[in-house]
Amino acid sequence: MLELDLILTPFVENVYDSLDEQDQLRFQVLLDCEDQTLFLWFMQREQPTDPNMQRILQVIRDSRKKPSAV
Repeated sequence: MLELDLILTPFVENVYDSLDEQDQLRFQVLLDCEDQTLFLWFMQREQPTDPNMQRILQVIRDSRKKPSAV
């Protein structure tokens, strides 16, 4: 799904390597989820019940926030 690629590709390219091992594992598990489910989570139409998925989704969302201009 293109929308997911637009979210996940920059994350992998710019952030993934800096994650601790647990968050890297969470991300790998996240990738096993269905695209439609991921889309709903990223659009915040639904929330995962698994705290690990909640954690990695928040990490990804936080990484997309742009620093304010000075």
